[in-house]
Amino acid sequence: MSIPSAALAAGWIPFVVTLVLILLFSGAYVKYFISKRDGTLSTTLSSVVALSVTLLTTALIPVDVFLVSFMKNTDGTFKDWAVSNATRQSMETSVSDAYYSLYGLIVFCLFLLLPFMYFFYEERDEESTVKSRICSALKFTIVSLFIIVTLLLVGAFVGVNHGSSTPSGNNTNQWKRIADLFKEFGNDTRLEDALSFVMSVLSLLGMLALIMYSAYGMSAMPMSLIKGTKSAKAERSDVQNRRSRISERSRAIREKYTRRGLSSRNRDQVESMDEEERLLQREERHLEVKERSVLQKCLLVLRPFEVVFGVLFFLVTLLVFVSLLLTNIDKAIHSLGYKSGYALPQRNLPNPVDIVLVFCQKVFPLDYIMFAALVLYLVFCSMSGVRNIGIWFLWLRMYKIRPRRTRPQGILMMCMIMMFLTLAINIIIYELTPQYSSFGSQRYVISKGNSSHVEIVSCTAEATADDCTVTRMTLLLTSFFYRMWFFGAAYYWGTWVFLGFILIGFIISVIKKRRSAIDGEVDADDFDDSDEELLTG
Repeated sequence: MSIPSAALAAGWIPFVVTLVLILLFSGAYVKYFISKRDGTLSTTLSSVVALSVTLLTTALIPVDVFLVSFMKNTDGTFKDWAVSNATRQSMETSVSDAYYSLYGLIVFCLFLLLPFMYFFYEERDEESTVKSRICSALKFTIVSLFIIVTLLLVGAFVGVNHGSSTPSGNNTNQWKRIADLFKEFGNDTRLEDALSFVMSVLSLLGMLALIMYSAYGMSAMPMSLIKGTKSAKAERSDVQNRRSRISERSRAIREKYTRRGLSSRNRDQVESMDEEERLLQREERHLEVKERSVLQKCLLVLRPFEVVFGVLFFLVTLLVFVSLLLTNIDKAIHSLGYKSGYALPQRNLPNPVDIVLVFCQKVFPLDYIMFAALVLYLVFCSMSGVRNIGIWFLWLRMYKIRPRRTRPQGILMMCMIMMFLTLAINIIIYELTPQYSSFGSQRYVISKGNSSHVEIVSCTAEATADDCTVTRMTLLLTSFFYRMWFFGAAYYWGTWVFLGFILIGFIISVIKKRRSAIDGEVDADDFDDSDEELLTG
């Protein structure tokens, strides 16, 4: 029996709508941050494409979950059209192809498109031609191409166990059940091994970015909304007083050394004060515009709602923190050990986020809305972290992310980081919602001994492939653990570090003063005439 059109429409139509929304959001986000002076069409389009592709990989998860859930009735039996294993396999194969296509596009963007566009822009000057810029960019891109080819070869031919390493002791039977469950979905190929290895490495790098950016963003964004910004009027008065004091000090030094001239030390001091005075003049101009802004007055009226949203986001962060903490404690107590990537056959401790999503799936499309809200929250927290912290290389700050002031290279680097972050967010989503992400609302029937009494229970990893269908996302994330346990163990310990950094970020956010009313608008490195573009744009 063929797959009913209702199932395909209900699963894929929301995904198509989400695709359109993601394209609009990515375009608006890149356009909002990229510099009007330096931005080019090529860098803008490349950034929009990269950001859209990485968000789509997360948007595919609800479709994956819905399709496996739609196969079964509430009594634990498969629907008539899904009784055949071939029909179920056909549907899941299409989802797998979508995942592999999106992951392939992520690899293409990370190692070819974004590096090429970065160096293509770097080579821009008045004397260079398009041909010379392309040649120069290709030379640098070859390095990233060499890296990805090396990773693919390592993944295809080195370090893959295919289940040969099995935990010892009481965990052996449970581990074999998981391995057998994954093997039901077909034979692994070298290409799948290579792509899985690359995505695992990239996700591990994304976990480092998640610890650095998302952890701080999840603490800073709610507290920033609760605290609000400084009053433009009060801040302008403070800036005027500071500028007046600096001006008087500078004039006093000049008058004192008028006859015999300024020494080199005093000259440096005066130049520094003049530079600071010019910066304060620019701040004063921006604050004056902000003070007269109609939008700013409307935001003052909406200030109570900002506090409410800040409290709500803080509660979401607390819920995510508690859910991840309980999941990690559950893994520490009941998992199959580090040699299995801390795989958890069955949930033993309650997970608030997972319970809510499984319950909401009974009312379509409430689970889509809740899940999309959760994903968007994590993405926005990550973006907030990137914007506040900026882009660093070790101890050197490379780019600041500022509205309408970010250089194109910074936007491209930000998109790279967001791609890494989204891959790590997929792992965090799985940690937050192991039941929902793996089986949705599926249930199956088990018999009690030799009696005719049966019980309908929720699907877990202990169920066979004939009883429950695992989502492709879970399969892609966890099937590699029994072939190379290191990644699962690294994600597990990375989650502990992530939780620790959330606490540290919260402490910093509480201590930190309120943001300026013109936060991110004025910087000492800006061109003087760039203020005109920002104030009149």
